[in-house]
Amino acid sequence: MRPWGSLFLCVSFGLLAAGCPKGNSDFNQGRKAETLQDYDAALGYYQKALKADPYNANYKIKLNQTRFEAGQAHIKQGVELRKKGDLQGAAGEFQRAQAIDPSSPVAEQELRKTVELIAEKSRQTDAAAEPAADADQPPLAILPPEIKPLSRAPITVKMSNDSKIVFDTVGKLAGLTVIYDPDFPARRITVELTNVTLEQAMDIVSMQSKSVWKPVTENIIFVFPDQPQKRRDYEEQVIKTFYLSNTVQPQDLTEIVTGLRQLLDLKRIQQLNSQNAIIVRDTPDKLLLAGKMISDIDKAKPEVVVQIEVLQARTDRLRDLGVLPGQQATVAFTPGGTTTTSGSTTTTTPLTLNNLKHLSTKDYSVTLPGATANAVLTDTFTKIIQNPEIRSVDGQTAKLNIGDRVPVATGSFQAGVGVGSTGGAGFVNPLVNTQFTYIDVGVNVDITPCVHPNHEVSLKMKVEVSSVTGTSTIGGIQQPIISQRKIDHEIRLKEGEVNVLGGLFERTDTKTLNGWPGLAKIPFLRYLFSDEKTDHQENEVLIVLIPRIVRMPEWTKANLRSLYSGSETNVQVKRESDIRAPSAAPPTAPAQQPQMNQNPAATSPNVSGAVPANGAAPQTTAAKIRFEPQSLSLKAGQTATIGVVVENVNDLFSIPLLLQYNPAVISVEEVQHGGFLSGGTQEIAIVQRVDKEHGQAIISATRQPNTPGVNGSGTLIGIVIKALAPGSSNLSIVQVNAKDSQQKLIPLVTSEATLQVQP
Repeated sequence: MRPWGSLFLCVSFGLLAAGCPKGNSDFNQGRKAETLQDYDAALGYYQKALKADPYNANYKIKLNQTRFEAGQAHIKQGVELRKKGDLQGAAGEFQRAQAIDPSSPVAEQELRKTVELIAEKSRQTDAAAEPAADADQPPLAILPPEIKPLSRAPITVKMSNDSKIVFDTVGKLAGLTVIYDPDFPARRITVELTNVTLEQAMDIVSMQSKSVWKPVTENIIFVFPDQPQKRRDYEEQVIKTFYLSNTVQPQDLTEIVTGLRQLLDLKRIQQLNSQNAIIVRDTPDKLLLAGKMISDIDKAKPEVVVQIEVLQARTDRLRDLGVLPGQQATVAFTPGGTTTTSGSTTTTTPLTLNNLKHLSTKDYSVTLPGATANAVLTDTFTKIIQNPEIRSVDGQTAKLNIGDRVPVATGSFQAGVGVGSTGGAGFVNPLVNTQFTYIDVGVNVDITPCVHPNHEVSLKMKVEVSSVTGTSTIGGIQQPIISQRKIDHEIRLKEGEVNVLGGLFERTDTKTLNGWPGLAKIPFLRYLFSDEKTDHQENEVLIVLIPRIVRMPEWTKANLRSLYSGSETNVQVKRESDIRAPSAAPPTAPAQQPQMNQNPAATSPNVSGAVPANGAAPQTTAAKIRFEPQSLSLKAGQTATIGVVVENVNDLFSIPLLLQYNPAVISVEEVQHGGFLSGGTQEIAIVQRVDKEHGQAIISATRQPNTPGVNGSGTLIGIVIKALAPGSSNLSIVQVNAKDSQQKLIPLVTSEATLQVQP
């Protein structure tokens, strides 16, 4: 028997193993790991189980759920590491979360944010690759021209004159040409500019003269009256197409276009629903503002996954105990009588009162009632669980219906038409037209989420749990009786916070006593003469909500930063450098030390002091600029004039100079015309700015516009020097940007002068 018993056990275990699904052991291990919140291990076990049985739906569901949980766990760890300052570790966690769940947008967002923080911390910026120009055709202009002045030195001017002369003075100081609209009026203005940039100076003069200036080329400025028609005639416009990547409906695109049109007063704007794009044609400033606004608005809407658990627990307890005796007795009389049969007729002699005194036990029968003994105890426990997940976009309603659609009859009455048999009008009966409406019965969930930047979620929700509990006949039609549990409210939860919605509780207690009166109340004996029935029913519904954010609003510092947009009538943008004062001049070097910018070519005439620009051809004889005399001795309080002389120049049109000296020994008091640049026939514009505190002087001499340059050698200007205190000072030309009539750089060899001040 033992071999047969062993064989039987082996066969039994084999059949049991064959009956178990493949991968069941891995699946059980995965559930244990999931209970311990070791989602990575659980994910591995579920993957093995699904590989063993690829068509098992239960394995697939658990694998997908665990993949989401594992990804969320790594995202949470990454956020904690980033808060602690471990950016590299946080990036690793986000990368792992993205590898586990590639469909998780929040992992990609957090990884991108962390990488940006790492890049900002290390101060490494990647230059954007510019598109290569077409080899056959020159590239089209992207923006209107920008001015490139010859000098960016700070401007200090104080004058009261005609606005055209003020514009010309500022332009010549920077080496720019200013042209005017024919309708530009003559208006005398007073300006006082102290240490401002070229753009700031032009804006201030334009504001005082009620005019507008714009670059025509890199070195020519056009000025016209500030009038609406003139602005329409002269303001340059740019056209640009903005492609939006996160709008879903045409209504979203329409809202953006409407906002841009109202805020920026755009007249030429077109939306293309087919391409999800917006085309705008307006000034460059308005296009920059429109691009900023579109970049701030065109963000992916937040998304949230709401895990819903609907638990319905129902408990029924029934107890029926006792002996229920009969409560009715039947007595039947069967007295004997005389029966006569004649042919087919039978006659029975009835029972008379005289016969009652002769009744015996054979003339009647008594039927006694029976008794029923009941000893029933039932206890039922029913638990129904629904665990759906809903993913919704911020502000969009998501609906979930799980259950049946139950038809419910609805009736409407209408007048009937009838005619009597004699041709007259008869009684008209109403006719009933029966219609049916389908009602969703089961678990019905409607949720509208709103994701907040602080990782909280507001939920406007409607949860309904219903079921058919019976039927009722109404108007000859059986109508279903629907039991309903419904919640309709708004809540705000943190991400991952568990919220239990309870209170949907029903309890029914029924107690029935049936027996003989009196005996049914006697203790102990009542179980022989009565039946007691107790029915206890409990029905409770719990709804658990767990919101999990899968996409956050991706707002950067640039999106939250405000932007200067000009005035109501003149929408424009400005860079931060345009509204700041120029940087301070470098500190003055001691008189005993040689100048750092002194050109060594002063002792070697074959070395050029500047590099030719814009393709200017080198001169055969080096052009020079020097002081005359090169050495001078003065007494304290005495003044003298030193000339600035150029030699061997060709087509000299303008020459800005930066002089440096020891402010404790000498000072520059005045700049005089030299005669060489004017050619002896026309005036030249000389603009000066002397900084006596730092020992610097900026001097610019420029010929009249549309005139050729001068050739040869001669004295440019005369500088009046005043001796302040005993000592020695060098007078050096630190920087010179001489230009010809074509605005090309003229290289010059510089030198310096030595001044001695006696007590």
